[in-house]
Amino acid sequence: MRWLLTIFFAVIVFSSVLPWLEKLGIGRLPGDLRFRLFGRQFSFPFASTILISLFVLLIARIFK
Repeated sequence: MRWLLTIFFAVIVFSSVLPWLEKLGIGRLPGDLRFRLFGRQFSFPFASTILISLFVLLIARIFK
């Protein structure tokens, strides 16, 4: 249950900073869902969230 909440929180945070990260190419990976509904664009950056989480985990293990 803790992992589910962590992933949910990461997706929310990632979605809020997505416009800045799109300039770096993050958020447009295969596995990132993006659709338009009622004039609003919604994005669910699943693949990018996993990639960033693995990167943070790697850094945490190196500096442990």
